[in-house]
Parts: sequence; structure tokens; C-alpha cells
Amino acid sequence: MAAMGLAFQSRAAVKPDLRVGFYDATCPKAESIVRQVVENRFRTDPSITPALLRMHFHDCFVRGCDASILIDSTQANSAEKEAVPNQTVRGYELIDEAKKNLEVACPSTVSCADIITMATRDSVALAGGPNYTVPTGRRDGLVSNEGDVNLPSPRFTVPQALRSFSDKGLTLNDMVTLLGAHTVGFAHCSFFRSRLSSSGRPDPTMDPALDATLSKLCGPADSNPRAFLDQNTSLVFDNQYYHQVMLNRGVLHIDQQLSLDKSSAPMVSNFAKNGAVFQQSFANAMVKMGSIQVVVGTDGEIRKNCRAFN
Repeated sequence: MAAMGLAFQSRAAVKPDLRVGFYDATCPKAESIVRQVVENRFRTDPSITPALLRMHFHDCFVRGCDASILIDSTQANSAEKEAVPNQTVRGYELIDEAKKNLEVACPSTVSCADIITMATRDSVALAGGPNYTVPTGRRDGLVSNEGDVNLPSPRFTVPQALRSFSDKGLTLNDMVTLLGAHTVGFAHCSFFRSRLSSSGRPDPTMDPALDATLSKLCGPADSNPRAFLDQNTSLVFDNQYYHQVMLNRGVLHIDQQLSLDKSSAPMVSNFAKNGAVFQQSFANAMVKMGSIQVVVGTDGEIRKNCRAFN
């Protein structure tokens, strides 16, 4: 198994209703139960780290971190899962397994929203990223609608992407940091095919060798395989992503733009130079993102099954 990442204490400010150790009295084994499920999955599938990072991000950016992305559609309601950006989100069965184990240990106590947050944190540490503490105490939301899904596009420029992040209370530094999760990510060819020479309109900002590699991988337009976003240390959570985009080897348009836009380029350079600074910044940004529009107190509910409202 990969080594756990260095321990980091996040310095991000969070809502007073969320606190580290929220379940210490009501479900003392909550964090270890989630961690065990993640460790078991990671042993056979290290790509669970980018899957959970994406799920957490897609959840928090729509109605806040309330586990609304987990809800299955019914005849009466088309849920968030149906939206095009969410159709390639995966890892739901890991959340189901953790929830099932938690319901045995302490019924109706630990929210699905907190399970996503804890599982993501654990998967990042297993991949060599920061091992940070996360405050818990989120409750699960009561709404999940396909029409509410409005996520930043991988084809955005830096100013366009920043508007999406700013709307959620996140800064440019948070955005550049969180996109560093692409160090373990991958994307289907449909998200970047238009940048390749095989499209007939090659993006001059892409390294020609990478263009050749990706054009060969992606093949004809009716095939849609996946490519790693960090072509160097693809499954290790490190700062290589920033080195790659500085070499014009960003796969997605937004990745490459980070090193070309004068507002974000110095941050990219700083994170490329100093992996520890990136990891501390990532721990802070994840805690901050995990606090977006959280449902707390007596609002929402604690779902018994993460895929359905009680």
C-alpha cells in the first residue's frame, strides 16, 4: 500500500457548527470505519482517489456539500447524477459500503455528506498527499435536481473558472490549489479532443510530443478513452501537475491556462518549486471547499441510505 501523506493541520476557517471530532461521543469509530473501507478499495484500485476527489468537488459545487450527488433518480425526479458532467462520476459503491458499516455501528448518526468528506481525505493521504484533519457535522440535504448542476467547464479560461470558484467563496489561490488534484486525475478524450492536431485545429499551447501521444490514444471521434492529466507520476499525489503545465503539457484547456494567465502563473511556479507548500495549501483549500453551504444543526437529515431521502 502507498505510504500515508505527511500530516497537516488545516488553517482554513470553517463554520462553527463543523468541528474536528464531531462524532467522538456519538460514533467514536466513525473515522476508522470509513478509513478501513477506503484502504481496502485503494489496495486494488488506486484510481479511487481521483474518483472521490471529483465526487466531493461535484457535490460541493451544487447546493453545497450536502451529499445531493448521491441521490438516485426516481420516476418523479431526475437527480444530479443525470447531469452530463456527473455521468462519469464514480465511487458511489464505496460510499454505500461505508454507510452500511456505519449504520451497523451507530445507526442514523453519521451523514453521507461527512462520509464523502472523510473518504476523500483518506484517499488523498493514501496516494501520498497531505493527511489533514477534517471538521465534521454536516447533515444531508433534502433536494437533488439535475437542473441545479452548473459546474465550471474544463474548457474555461482562468477568469471564467475564477467566477465559478468566487461564487462559492473560494479565491484564485484556492482554485489553482484545487486544480492540483488533477495530479492524480484523468479525463475522457471528449473533454480535450478539440485541442489535438487530429481535430484539425491543434492548440499551439500544447507540447507537440504530448499532442502526438494523445492524438494516438484518443483515435477516431467515436472512441472516448481516458488520459492521465499528469503524464509523469499519474497515480501519486504530488506537485508534478504544476511542472507539467509549465512544460506546456497540460491536458485540459483550463490546466494549461493556469501557467499562461499572468494572475495564476506565479502560483503554479511556486507550487512546482515547493511540494510541501502545495500540500499545506491543498489541505486548507479542501477544508474550505468542504464547508461550502453545509447543512448543519437540525436542518436536513441523516440519511439511512445515501442514495435515497429518508
